[in-house]
Amino acid sequence: MTYHIEPIGTVRSPYKEKFAVPRQPGLVPSAHCEVILQGMANSLEAVRGIEQFSHIWLLFLFDQNLEAGWRPTVRPPRLGGNERIGVFASRATFRPNGIGMSAVKLKGIRHHNGQVIIDIGGTDLVDGTPIIDIKPYIPYSDSLPDALGGFASEQPPTLDVKFSPNAQQQLLGKQADYHRAVITEVLAQDPRPAYKKGKSDNKTYAVNLFDFNVQFTVAEPIITVVSIDTLVQ
Repeated sequence: MTYHIEPIGTVRSPYKEKFAVPRQPGLVPSAHCEVILQGMANSLEAVRGIEQFSHIWLLFLFDQNLEAGWRPTVRPPRLGGNERIGVFASRATFRPNGIGMSAVKLKGIRHHNGQVIIDIGGTDLVDGTPIIDIKPYIPYSDSLPDALGGFASEQPPTLDVKFSPNAQQQLLGKQADYHRAVITEVLAQDPRPAYKKGKSDNKTYAVNLFDFNVQFTVAEPIITVVSIDTLVQ
C-alpha cells in the first residue's frame, strides 16, 4: 500500500542550502526560525494550547534528497565518513521515506493577516523544508537520561571562529550582532566533509546564510571568516 502525505507548513530559517546546516537541533541556539502553517493547518484552532509546552517535535521531509533514493548503509560524518552502518542506526538524510524529526524550542505563536506563524529556535532545517506534523515534547516520556547514544553519545567538539577585519566591516546594520552569533555557531561545528578534518587544508569554503555568502578558511582549531558578501537577489 502507498500513502499520501501533504505538508502542513514550511520552515523559514537562515540556512539557504544543505551545506553547513547543523547536524542536530540545538547546536545553533541563536538562530531564529519559523514554521509557516498552510492549508487547513493554518488555523489558530490547530495550535490552541501549544503554548503550554516549552518544546515541540517537528516531523519533516528531506525534500532535497527524495529523488536521489536511499541505500541500506550510510557513512556517518561522526565516524569519519568511512565506516558504514545501517541507515536505521543513523540519522542520515537519505532514508526510505525521507522523513526526519527535530525537537526544537517553542518561542511563541503569531497571527498576522490570516497567517499563523510558529516561532522556534535552534532548528537544523534548510529554509523551505516542508513540515508534515507537529507534536508537543513531553519531558517525562521523551527525555530518557539513561539512554545510550552509541557512536553519537557526546556532542562533537567545536572550533574557534574569528572574523577578519574585512568580514567585521561587512557585517553592519541593526542585526549585525545576531548575524555574527549565528555565523559563529554554525561554523564552530566545522561543516567541512569528515575526511578533511584533522588535516592541512588550504581551501576557501563558502556557505549561504541569511542573505550572505560567507567565505571562510580552516586552520584547526581556528576557523577564520574572510568575507561576508551580500547575495544578489
